[in-house]
Order: sequence, then structure tokens, then C-alpha cells
Amino acid sequence: MKKTTGSDPSVTAKWRPATQAVRAGTARSQFGETSEALFLTSGYSYDSAEEVAARFAGEAEGMQYSRFKNPTVEMLQHRIAAMEAAEACLAQASGMAAMTSALLCMLSAGDHVVAGRAAFGSCRWILDNVLNRFGITHTVVDGTDNAAWEAAVQPNTKAFFFETPANPTMDLVDLEFVCSLARSKGITTVVDNAFATSVLQKPIDFGADVVAYSATKLMDGQGRVMAGAVCASKQWIEEKLSPFQRNTGPICAPFNAWVVLKGLETLSLRAPAQSASALQVAQFLEERGLRVLHPGLPSHPQHELCQRQMVAAGPIFSFIAPKGQEQAMALCNALELIDISNNIGDSKSLMCHPASTTHYNMGVEGRAEAGIEDGMLRINVGLEDVADLIEDLDQALGKVGL
Repeated sequence: MKKTTGSDPSVTAKWRPATQAVRAGTARSQFGETSEALFLTSGYSYDSAEEVAARFAGEAEGMQYSRFKNPTVEMLQHRIAAMEAAEACLAQASGMAAMTSALLCMLSAGDHVVAGRAAFGSCRWILDNVLNRFGITHTVVDGTDNAAWEAAVQPNTKAFFFETPANPTMDLVDLEFVCSLARSKGITTVVDNAFATSVLQKPIDFGADVVAYSATKLMDGQGRVMAGAVCASKQWIEEKLSPFQRNTGPICAPFNAWVVLKGLETLSLRAPAQSASALQVAQFLEERGLRVLHPGLPSHPQHELCQRQMVAAGPIFSFIAPKGQEQAMALCNALELIDISNNIGDSKSLMCHPASTTHYNMGVEGRAEAGIEDGMLRINVGLEDVADLIEDLDQALGKVGL
């Protein structure tokens, strides 16, 4: 009897998360390779003209063109879907391709979106500079305020769009409440889950319709490639996202998909370990007298919600240099081990100043509305020994008088 390779969703759905992360979606060629094969091809050949015609007509299964399907990318999509407990997934060229596609594929002129105010700078830019150009309006709300979501709903509201935890303020959205509200009004929820991944939080379990990712972050885990993913029901993927993606082209490259496949194999080990170290670092900074924005800390106003909807708070959090941007930048410059970088999810510890980097394009007013202070620093805690990270922060804080 041939052993299963992970290509049968009815089998992989029964596996536990760590097993899914290593084996789900794997489809072996006739050579029986143990590592997923990398198919670097743009096109495919056929045995007959009738066969290719049947595939393009949707009457026969098989590959047509790598903008439509690719074996390596398919494996990644099946694996992410299994881990997310989603019916389907499409991989994207980047996290921002995933966010943009998830919204544009289902919205039209005259539609309205309610969005959480705390968000990645480029996500806010899409709302302000892309959707608005096509007659799609939006209302920004305090994502932590359940009543604000309900108050912002209009007759033409078609989507709720938010991150939880949010970048970089670490605000949480009550998934159960907001997703339930959306369902009751026929609104589609689009949740950016990049800070957590399915290992630490599963929005679909709380009623989310669409879960979008920057797979560049924790899924890859080593800062190597750009990739994104969108998970949803099979019907939504086939009717909304797939036609949009096939014809506009924000597809994931096979090599990038292969790298993320390899990253996923260790995600269930990395994410909890980095989360545990991040909590220790956050506790150190708080004991040092700094204001720390970390939902895993009892001092965070949404600590109870974090415990209710997350396995752990993740490896990323923010803290405030009390004297503003100059002190925050000096602290970055004083680091000896932790790198200055705007990336997150890496196995190496990284720090950045959001107001001058990731959220610079929001402007002063936009950052103030989102709660991003000039002294805010965002840290991604990696897999180094946590004692070394604390020692590095200790010496850097001393150099800037903290």
C-alpha cells in the first residue's frame, strides 16, 4: 500500500498542526522525492490539441500556464489551507499583493469598507489611494472598540478589513464579535493574520471569511523571499479571487513557494519559541520602566482577549522611547546584536522605527490617528539566546539614558 504524501485533503485534515506543517499538500512525482519538487517552468506541453482545449475549457484537470497553476505553488497552497483549516488558498507574489487582491477581487464602485485604524502603512495606503480612486469608500475605526464597528456599518458596507495584532501598535480586534457582526449583516471579513499565523491564531475558527498573509514574514521565517497567501471558502476563491488573480497576475513564483514550503516545516517550532522569548524581552523592558505594547503582558489593556483568541502573543511587539524620535533612533544605533531592519518574522532579531520607515507614508496626522508615536520602536524577537538579546538591549538603553 502506497503511503500518503499529503495530497489528499480528507487525510491531511485529520493531522495535527505540526504534521500538517511538514507534510500537508506534498505531491510526489514519479521519482518519489522526499523533498517537494521545484517546478521552474512557465508553460506545459500536451499530448494533443484536444487535451489542451479541454483544460482551458475547464473540462479536464491539469496544468495550463504557471500564471494559472504550478505544481510547487499548488503544494504550498494546499499546505497553508490545511494549516488554516480553510477550504482553499491561493498564493500571492507578496503580502501586499494578497491584501490588495483580497479587496479588489470583490469590491466595486459604490461599495464601502470599514477598516481598523491601526494597520500596516501600505494597507492604509491602499484604502486612501487605490480604493478611493475607484469609488470605493471607507471608514476607519478604533479596532479595539466593538461598538465602533457596528456604528460604522452603512447599507453599502461590503467588507471589514483589519489586522490583529495590529502593526505596530499591537491593538487586538475581538474576532468573535466582529466576525459575528459581519456575518449578521452579510459583510465579508478580511483578516491580516501575518503577526500570528495559524500556529498562534486561527481567525476562521472565530468566523472570519478571508484570512490574508504576508508569507514573507513568519511563514518563510528567515527573511529570504517575498510571498503572500489568501485563504477562504472554496466558493469565494473560485468565484472572486481566482478570476482576478489569473487575469491580473499577482502570482507567487515557484521558487518562492518552495522556500516558504521549507519554512513552514519549522513554523510550529519557531513561532512558540520566538513568542516565549519576546515575552521575556517585553518583561525586561517593562521592568526597566518603559511603556511596552505587548498583549501577552498583564499590563496590556487587551491581555484577556489575547489569552482568549491567541495561543501566544507572537514574536513582535512595540515599546516607547519617552523622549521621542531622536532617542528612539539613538537606541537603534546603539544596538550591537539586534539588527536595524523593517522586516519581521525573521529568525534573527530586528528593530525599526515605524514613524520613519514602515508607516512614514501615512503622514503625521495618519500616524497620530493610528496611535503610532514618534518614540515607538517595533522589535521582532528571533531565535537567538534571549539572554544575549536582553544584554544587548540593556547596554543600548544605558547609552541613551534609559
